[in-house]
Amino acid sequence: MGSWDAITDVPGILVGHATDPEGLTGCTVILCPEGAVVGVDVRGGAPGTRETDLCRPMHLVERAHGVLLTGGSAFGLDAAAGVMRFLEERGWGFDTGAAVVPIVPAAVIYDLGVGSPKARPDAEMGYRACLAATAGPVAQGNVGAGTGASVGKLLGPQYAMKAGVGTASLRLPGGVTVGVLVVVNAAGDVRNPDTGQIVAGARAPDGTFLDCREALLRGAASRGFPGTNTTIGCVATDARLTKEQANKLAQMAHDGLARAIDPVHTPYDGDTLFALATGQKEADLTALGVAAARAVALAVVRAVRYALPAGGLPGLGQPGPEG
Repeated sequence: MGSWDAITDVPGILVGHATDPEGLTGCTVILCPEGAVVGVDVRGGAPGTRETDLCRPMHLVERAHGVLLTGGSAFGLDAAAGVMRFLEERGWGFDTGAAVVPIVPAAVIYDLGVGSPKARPDAEMGYRACLAATAGPVAQGNVGAGTGASVGKLLGPQYAMKAGVGTASLRLPGGVTVGVLVVVNAAGDVRNPDTGQIVAGARAPDGTFLDCREALLRGAASRGFPGTNTTIGCVATDARLTKEQANKLAQMAHDGLARAIDPVHTPYDGDTLFALATGQKEADLTALGVAAARAVALAVVRAVRYALPAGGLPGLGQPGPEG
């Protein structure tokens, strides 16, 4: 197995993108064909999701076989049908006795205002993303669900910058791996989690950052619209976790969003993180959560550093690995 500094460093995890470069939308799948204990934590005030209730404790099904992250707002949830078809054809899913039913939780971002509002991921695009899924390097930036993503919209869309997909991984002492993949479409700014410096966000025509947090504290009006922003993602680990622990891991991972996105979890955002545990190694849950939060913060910064200009939005313009 290679080391890609990506979510695919977790054994058994595959990632695939399907991209519409003209309509500026797409979807990304994180597949775990053998199944993984699943958890979720939804923090934003305006989420668009599928099967999140199933991911929580006290529900029968414990394992998911894939996670879909998609553009297209609520329309993009149609792509999950293609992911389910791909998994069912291969016999991967929850065996009900009468049929195998793949479990595919999903979350969406709103990208209808960046490219064509009529370009939306559908079942065929979800299927194509699965066909492209590998355990190798993961493309970052303007790909998959991040194709139409942007940041810095809290003071008005005219100040936005391009964002996209980012990924990272960390290995703990003892060999347990934590990997994350995020799609950053936040209302707020993205900051370096170590220095607090703004990396991307609301930017004036002269290139200076407006600093959403400070502008709001000085009395500026927030100009977001509920449901039009969100950061969604998935944390994966080869640790052995219960469903309750997987939910706690997803919860702790949100700390990484708070370190790198400011403001975050606003009424305009639908921030949602899933967790997948493939269950091969013992690990301390607290250490896993710390690693997950750190990896999420790193991945958020990469999502904007690797984003190229598109849809009339400026980008930092550093293509990511394989991107």
